Amino acid sequence: MGKVVEKFRAGMFTVELDAGKPVLATMAGKLRRNRIKVMTGDRVSLELSPYDLTKGRITYRHK
Repeated sequence: MGKVVEKFRAGMFTVELDAGKPVLATMAGKLRRNRIKVMTGDRVSLELSPYDLTKGRITYRHK
C-alpha cells in the first residue's frame, strides 16, 4: 500500500509506501486495459519486484 507522489510520462509513477520508502512503479495491464485513471494523491496497492525493491507494479487504485 502507498500513495502516489508524482506522475511521469509513459505511465510511470513515484509511490511512497506506508513505510516511507519511495518506489518507481508502472500500471498493471488490467488497469491500462480498463482505462483506470491514477492521479497524484491516490492510494494504491502495488506489488514489488523480487529482484529490485525500488521498482513495482500498481495493481489496484483504492477509492
